[in-house]
Amino acid sequence: MFFDEAKIYVKAGDGGNGCVSFRREKFVPFGGPDGGDGGKGGDVYLIADPHINTLIHFKKRAHFKAQSGQHGRGKKQAGKNGQDLYIPVPLGTVVRDANTGEFIADLVEPGQKVLVAKGGKGGRGNAAFATPVNQAPRFAERGEPGQERWLYLELKLIADVGIVGVPNAGKSTLLAAVTAARPKIAPYPFTTLEPNLGVVTVGDYDFVLADIPGLIEGAHRGAGLGHKFLRHIERTRAIIHLLDGLSPNPLRDFEAINRELALFSERLAAKPQIVAFNKMDIPEVREKWPKVRDALVEAGYGVYPISAATGEGVWELMRAVAALLQEMPKELPPLEEEVVPVTKKELPFTVIREGGVWKVTGQEVEKITATVNWDQEEALALFHRKLEKLGVIKALRKMGIQDGDTVIIGNVELEWRE
Repeated sequence: MFFDEAKIYVKAGDGGNGCVSFRREKFVPFGGPDGGDGGKGGDVYLIADPHINTLIHFKKRAHFKAQSGQHGRGKKQAGKNGQDLYIPVPLGTVVRDANTGEFIADLVEPGQKVLVAKGGKGGRGNAAFATPVNQAPRFAERGEPGQERWLYLELKLIADVGIVGVPNAGKSTLLAAVTAARPKIAPYPFTTLEPNLGVVTVGDYDFVLADIPGLIEGAHRGAGLGHKFLRHIERTRAIIHLLDGLSPNPLRDFEAINRELALFSERLAAKPQIVAFNKMDIPEVREKWPKVRDALVEAGYGVYPISAATGEGVWELMRAVAALLQEMPKELPPLEEEVVPVTKKELPFTVIREGGVWKVTGQEVEKITATVNWDQEEALALFHRKLEKLGVIKALRKMGIQDGDTVIIGNVELEWRE
């Protein structure tokens, strides 16, 4: 089975905690603080691997977690950073945030990688907080938690040319005739339930040919095999539109499939097409050929009579395709483009009141809260000063917070006391 969609969970490593330690040596009775910083948590990357063809390996494993940073130690020894995690995906993988649908990356080049979850910073040890006023701080920071998120992966095959047409037009037979690919072939519709790839060699020129499962009217809405496979044509540089010579009306089929391509994506409608009229080994198909040829040539299409079963006209068609590709730009334009919207500067935090509960949200204030060691009095005092500096304390007082009210910041629940 061909797997071209997957949903995975990624979690970056947490930062290591800072250490509370003091220098203790013989003849040095009042050594200063020497607690080291915690190590940074490992990042999570997706990396394009040309040796992987599908997303099937995510069926067995969908959760990935990078290594956390080690905790700091005495003698100002910093904790070791967590090891980054690289998750291989096939070329042509489009990555989005599963919850928001936000586009993250389009991985089309071997070795191309994207950071999808950032490791947490290590907490500072008590040596970092020493000042002329407080020469012996007895607190340290906890490491920041690593980012976590669900990702939606969508595979769109990378091929130079895609073969499209109605079911049973002979697409798989054509692919088998010109490449080493061996797709399933049978005389009934929808034999092909997954895309097949093969390499065509014309002289000293090679190109990748994809057999796309048959399309029917309504495919852009998901009818038949639907848009599940239309996506695979988006990356192709050109299209071979294969007509079934035994169809009651090949020209109507041609118009219907082109209409589906245009309704799915304007990009598909703009791709250059070479038309092939298949099954010329059958007498009644030969009788239809002049009418079909004249209509398509008049419409501006290059059209070739072939028989995929006997090989008649097949390599003439392939030479025409190779010539077309060599005239076109070789660069593959990215399928997706990241649009960075211009937004106003956001407030560092927001406060929402729900009865006697106050919820404070914001990336900076939540990050500060996550690094506090709640059992260390000096750490609590530093936390309070940081909230005052951000303006959180002033905002809560201004909004009328009372003694005994609950304040929630991130995953921490606190009680307000003046």
